[in-house]
Amino acid sequence: MNTELLLGDEAIALGAIDAGVSGVYAYPGTPSTEIMEYVQEYVKNFQEPIQASWSVNEKTAYEAALGMSYAGKRAMVCMKHVGLNVASDAFINSAITGVNGGLVLVVADDPSMHSSQNEQDSRFYGKFAMIPIIEPANQQEAYEAIKYAFDLSESLKLPVMLRITTRLAHSRSLLKRGHQREQNPLNPEKNLRRFVLLPNNARINYNYLIEQQKSIIEISENSPFNKIFEGTHLSKAIIAFGIGFNYVIEVLQKYNLSIPVLKIGQYPLPEKKIKMFSDKYDSVLIVEEGYPIFEEILKGFFGNDKFKGRLDGILPRTGELNPDIISNALSIKTKVYYEVPEIVRPRLPQLCQGCSHRDLFDYLKKILSNYPNYRVFSDIGCYTLGALPPYEIIHSCVDMGASVTMAKGAADAGFRPAIAVIGDSTFTHSGITGLIDAVNDNSPVTIIISDNRTTAMTGGQKSSGTDRIVSICKGVGVEENHIRKIEPLKKNEELNIKIITEEIEYNGVSVIISERECIQTAVRKKRQQS
Repeated sequence: MNTELLLGDEAIALGAIDAGVSGVYAYPGTPSTEIMEYVQEYVKNFQEPIQASWSVNEKTAYEAALGMSYAGKRAMVCMKHVGLNVASDAFINSAITGVNGGLVLVVADDPSMHSSQNEQDSRFYGKFAMIPIIEPANQQEAYEAIKYAFDLSESLKLPVMLRITTRLAHSRSLLKRGHQREQNPLNPEKNLRRFVLLPNNARINYNYLIEQQKSIIEISENSPFNKIFEGTHLSKAIIAFGIGFNYVIEVLQKYNLSIPVLKIGQYPLPEKKIKMFSDKYDSVLIVEEGYPIFEEILKGFFGNDKFKGRLDGILPRTGELNPDIISNALSIKTKVYYEVPEIVRPRLPQLCQGCSHRDLFDYLKKILSNYPNYRVFSDIGCYTLGALPPYEIIHSCVDMGASVTMAKGAADAGFRPAIAVIGDSTFTHSGITGLIDAVNDNSPVTIIISDNRTTAMTGGQKSSGTDRIVSICKGVGVEENHIRKIEPLKKNEELNIKIITEEIEYNGVSVIISERECIQTAVRKKRQQS
């Protein structure tokens, strides 16, 4: 064994490598991005025979991992919480097909919405799919949980979800590394009907999944991630889930409290263990990061009011937990939040100096000042910052690819001009299908693809559309003379404004590709070359 200082994301990556993973698939998204980056760097440095590639979106990533599992090898797929919405079709159905080689889905949730549109809790999806979920409390557990999850997946022939949150993903801790296992040999699925979800086969598989539930709960009852920590308090106890356990222990140690704690790190809930534990106490505080999913279940399961937490306001309903919040819930402190001095108050984020999006927004501000009623539908990426001062030119950001389809819907309603601004990576992720709809209906929309030749917002990962966007647009049917390219630079302003104005006035589908490399990746390349 040797000791490593790693982020939670990196601990998961190393755990997968040491578990004998053969393929890791992902789409970059904070707070999960560093998992793939660590694997890719490890493969590069140690020449490991692991397929580690960014996928065009989370759905394709999940399906590729399922294909590797079908071939008998271990696969891991990583994404942030909203990415699971994109992958949900494949994910839910993979619980019905089952798996062959171990398949572990790592989902990084983002309570407090540090870099996300919502706070959704991925444990809902795991419960919906009726598969095991593991929620580690620290980096060491995250490392060990990956190995455990692969073994569990292969024993049950089901995918296993590992759920983390931002604070675990992006904090560092020492961990002890174990030995590295061999990869599975090639051993494709032998039951040729199992993965064919025609209704007759799906019914058989679904019934088998239902039959497995008792075994899955029994495994949870005996899981090493579900433990009781005894205390001397006779009336009060705590049930802590995942990283919430860390906050609880910090408070108990700081204030020298001897309150019994049941730590839950594997689901479905170990019902017998919870009943045996909670029956002893008058009041049980439920500490779970995210939605009050299991608090609600426990209230219904036991039919009483002994369980306290987010639902009754003892803990806040939204945002991340922390030790101050836990101590306040235990009536130790009355103040949860500290005043932030003015000098360290956060500023609104801004686009980088020299960013190509800046020039594009300058053009749009000048052009659209001539239209009395305009809206610019946008998407998820650096360019979303165009909604903030000094530009305030972006008017929507809902989900990946929605800029194209929302602009189409507005155009179909009679709104003019209908403009979408989308990035190159987001376009290949989820914008292409919406563009096909616009072409099929010949909707009067102007789609501006702000192509900075990378996935910039998450750190400069490779973009799937680099050097292919014109070909893609031609391939889905956009008329070639209405696929225009501009280079967003001050010297080209007059020409670029002319081109954009012409396409806004065109009564059909037009695509403008505003192409200039991200200033950050350009600087990094220059440093590497010098």
